[in-house]
Formats: sequence, C-alpha cells, structure tokens
Amino acid sequence: MKSTIALVDGNNFYVSCERVFNPALHRRPVVVLSNNDGCVVSRSNEAKALGIKMGVPFFEIRSFVKSHGLRWLSSNYALYGDMSSRMMALLGEFAPRQEIYSIDECFLDFTGMPEKTSDYGRSIRSRVRQYLGITTCTGVGASKTLAKLANHVAKTHPQHQGVFDWEELSATEQNTLMATLDVGEIWGIGRRLSPQLQAMGIRTVLDMKHANATQLRKRFSVVLQRTVAELNGESCMGLEDIAGRKSQILASRSFGRPVTALHELREAACSHIIRAAERLRAQQSSCSQVTVFMHTNKFRNDDPQYNPAALVPLTTATDDTRRLIAAAVSGLEGIYRPGYRYKKIGVMLTGLQPAHAVQEDFFCALERPRATRLMTAMDRINRIYGMNTATFAGAGVNQPWRMQTAQKSPSYTTSWNELPRAG
Repeated sequence: MKSTIALVDGNNFYVSCERVFNPALHRRPVVVLSNNDGCVVSRSNEAKALGIKMGVPFFEIRSFVKSHGLRWLSSNYALYGDMSSRMMALLGEFAPRQEIYSIDECFLDFTGMPEKTSDYGRSIRSRVRQYLGITTCTGVGASKTLAKLANHVAKTHPQHQGVFDWEELSATEQNTLMATLDVGEIWGIGRRLSPQLQAMGIRTVLDMKHANATQLRKRFSVVLQRTVAELNGESCMGLEDIAGRKSQILASRSFGRPVTALHELREAACSHIIRAAERLRAQQSSCSQVTVFMHTNKFRNDDPQYNPAALVPLTTATDDTRRLIAAAVSGLEGIYRPGYRYKKIGVMLTGLQPAHAVQEDFFCALERPRATRLMTAMDRINRIYGMNTATFAGAGVNQPWRMQTAQKSPSYTTSWNELPRAG
C-alpha cells in the first residue's frame, strides 16, 4: 500500500504562542529573540513583510520599533514547550502513528485512512485553532520529503488555505509546480548543498526529482540518493514512533554579562546540570562521565581568550543530580583561572546507558533506592508546579549571571503566580 504521510506545523510558532495570551500583538509586526535578546528566532508575517530576516541581530532592526511599531519579546521557553506538548497531544488524536519532529512540527501517518487527507488537514487546522489559538499548515505526500515540501507549498501559496496534498494534482501538474520551487526548499538540501547542486544544473525540485541518483550518491552521499527516491514517491524514511535515546545531553547558556567570579560560575554549572539531569531521567538513562566547558567572548579582541574544558569520569553511572553536580564542580574548579571574563559555561553528559542496566557496587546499590525516590519526587514537583520549584541551593537564588530577558512574557500555562487575572 502506498504511504500517505502528513507534516503538520504551527505557523511562526513562538510568535503564535505569545499572541494567544496577548491580543495586542495581533496584526502587528512581532519578533521573538534568542538567548540574551540577541537574534531573531521567530517572526510574524507582518515582520517578514518588513524584510526582517531570520537570525538577524536585534540591534540591526531596532529602528523598526519606532518607525514601524515593531514589538519584540524575549524567548519564553516554558510557554513554548508547554504549548507544544498540548499541540502534539491534540495532533496525535488524528492518526494512529505520530513522529514529533521538532517543537512545532510532527509527521502523521494517514496511510489507509478512509477520508481524504486534505479533509484531515482542514480538520486539524480548525481544531488546533479552536483549542489552542495557533494556526497550522499541513502538507501531505507519499514520503516524508514530499510531505515537507507540501507543507512549504501550503504555507507559501495562499490559495491552498494552509493544506496541500500532492495527490490532488495530476502528474503533469505536480511537475509544473516542482519546476517553480528552488532546489534549496527540499528537506536536507538548504544553503550548504544548493550552490553545488545548481553548479550541476540541478536548480529546481523537478531537476532533483529527475536527477541521476547513483551519480549523486557517488558525489555526495546515500542521503541524496534517498532524497531523489522520496521525491519520486518512494518512502525511504519511515515514522519513528518513539524517539531514540540521546547519546549525549548538552546544557549551556551565554551569560547576561561577563562573569569572572568562581562562585557565579559554580552556580551556573549547577543550574545547567540540574536541567540536564532532568532530561537524563526523562529518557531513563544514566551517565558515566561529565564534561564542563567555558568560553570567553571571542568577539572581544581586547580581552584575553581562554576556552577550557574538563571531562570527569564517574566510578558508577548515575542519574542522581547530586553526584552529577559534584562532578561538574570538581571539573570546573580544575579549569578555572582568574583574570578572564567568561561569556558562557556549559555541561555535557556522555557515556549514557539505560538506567536499568547500570552495574553498581555494593554501596551504590544500597543508596540507589533512596536517591531514586528523591529524584522522582523532585521531578514530579517541578512538572506540576513549574521548573525549579524544588531545586538545589548550589544553583543560587538571585543568579545575577542569568541571560538577559528584558521583554519576557509571563509563563501563562506553567506558573500559578503568572496566570492572567480578570480585572
């Protein structure tokens, strides 16, 4: 049976989440900025119409605030993560199989479903808009690559009203449309490969569809060979029902200001370990080594540069935040040097293995049940009452090193203290 795959995503997702709770942002140019209010990571359609590009530093477009009424917001990851969870749970009701691809995208398997797939797409668009206030687009095709491309068409061709299915076009109509789409719009091609493909005469999606797959494999990789097959309706990448365990977990953030004091670096390292350990337990893994690293600001030529890292092995793999904090602090104290203005610190958990398969010594085996109960209780409290409700003193209280979030909206859906109030 021929596969029928849909890709559903939330339009301008971060901006859309903000607009759900702040109607004053509707029909105005809005951008959401990255960590430390640095670069644009989400734009409303009105902001796109002003020519604001994704990734542009905010200082380059600050003049639009006065000249065009541009509204800007700091990233609110708690809000976006919670809204994503709600949206993915809702989308999962429309198909027997779902693969969550990113915070605002998921694949749905419509193979063998009785109704027209475009009807499902319209139902999805209506339901998500009604329940969550977020507008979606749905693209449908016989493979993941075609579904991704269909989603692009649904988003950029208003006549399709946010839903596009390749199967509703004849073969000739499909080719005609593909001939108008740049090769860089194909999933996995992008800016890096586009110039090389264009130099070979492969300028459009149609050119790629009719390209010599064997030649592309020899020159590039098997990935492009599969891309050609997928553009021709052959599904080479199935849906993954459960995301595989990560082989490493990274947590890092830039500071809101340069940091020189060891105690502030300790607080930041502890804060990152706490977040990484929660993710470690969420995938039911344990960690056997911790890496801590720091960077000075490479763009400050007048500052001395120092970019150290330390790997700390553990005698026994663990998911206990307390042991991971101790390892990170030990590594940090070994590489810290005074006299430097540190811009960023991060931690990485590696040597991951399933928690149930850890080989423990006698004393670890005695301690583990108590540690597991403690970590489980903390994770549950934080899930119910919000991040860092139960945490460790080592992460600090005021945290003056935290990244800048001058325009962060309230955590409307994850904090009781920040719920909207009726006047």
